[in-house]
Amino acid sequence: MTELKNKIVFITGASSGIGQASAVEFAKLGARLILAARRKDRLDQLAARLIKEYKIEVLTTSLDVRDQKAVQKAVEGLPAAWANIDILLNNAGLSRGLEKIQEGIIQNWEEMIDTNVKGLLYVTRAVMPGMVQRNSGHIVNIGSIAGHEVYPAGNVYNATKHAVKALNKAMRMDAFGTNIRVTSVDPGFAETEFSVVRFHGDQQRADKVYQGMTPLRPEDIAEAVVWACSRPAHVNIEDIIIMPTDQAAVSMVNRKQ
Repeated sequence: MTELKNKIVFITGASSGIGQASAVEFAKLGARLILAARRKDRLDQLAARLIKEYKIEVLTTSLDVRDQKAVQKAVEGLPAAWANIDILLNNAGLSRGLEKIQEGIIQNWEEMIDTNVKGLLYVTRAVMPGMVQRNSGHIVNIGSIAGHEVYPAGNVYNATKHAVKALNKAMRMDAFGTNIRVTSVDPGFAETEFSVVRFHGDQQRADKVYQGMTPLRPEDIAEAVVWACSRPAHVNIEDIIIMPTDQAAVSMVNRKQ
């Protein structure tokens, strides 16, 4: 196994869901955490809990991954003791709406593309050169089953997650010849704030997504992330698809009612 104690782990979208759960899993193994998200208050609350429970070091930063200049400034401005990032978890991402393309809301499209694709690229561009220079590092991208299958009215979200799948492979190729590892972890239905965000805060509509079935928990994905990062240095887990037992395909869900 690769020892994760004292490794510096940079997590985007760390204020909730998979990002938050991943922070907890890395903390259990003694990693040093840089937690980034727009909601700084939530990050600080999480940091306080992790420091108290696991006696680790945590740095928090308010960051919108869609802002390239802010991303570059945040990474370049890290204290010297935090600058050598060992693991980057590109977790920040979202979905907006379920409109057909001919009925699409342009603002929704831009928000998904800016966050899921451009934001991932901005953060990777800021962090990866240091990994190349040190000839060491691991990039983990949170993809989706939507990057493998297209579903009705999922159009632009599906496209962004197909892009993540392509970028994951491209990163592997661009890092070829170095010791940098690149992994994509692609969940099916996972109960986080994802559907609430997709439906602009409509909790009742979001709840119906998981009605009658048992979805994945954020912890299920976080455990897979940490497992991939803890493999021996010569092992690169390139892609993990994680589905609930109740889901055999994007639109094939066993609802027990």
